[in-house]
Amino acid sequence: MVDGRRTLSAGPGCRVPVSEVGWRFGPSGGPGGQHANRTHTRVEAELDIEAARGIDDKVRARLVQQLGTTMRVVVDRHRSQARNRVRALDEVERRLQEALVEPVARRPTRPRRGAVERRLESKRQRGARKAERRNEWS
Repeated sequence: MVDGRRTLSAGPGCRVPVSEVGWRFGPSGGPGGQHANRTHTRVEAELDIEAARGIDDKVRARLVQQLGTTMRVVVDRHRSQARNRVRALDEVERRLQEALVEPVARRPTRPRRGAVERRLESKRQRGARKAERRNEWS
């Protein structure tokens, strides 16, 4: 079962208590007979990023830019609602962490001289092979 004291940690400046996550439950789709039709194992976890406690202002701005004002995760993989809840919290935490990763700026590079020479040599060889095929057949 989900521990109410658990916090979703996505790095410095982002430790959200689980109590900030809103829950909705429903029956999962697909086959399964009476069990699938009567049990509410499908889990929807929703986190309001703008209103959640435990997020610094700078981090909150980045999360809103990357994810929007609310984040919603739907899980119906397991037959148990408790397992789906744990999986949903793990997914929320993973998405928060991914949103806070700063992309590394690409430094433009040029191919080295050896690579250029190998490419040009292979082009010459390919051109010579095609030129051989162009000989007259008469």
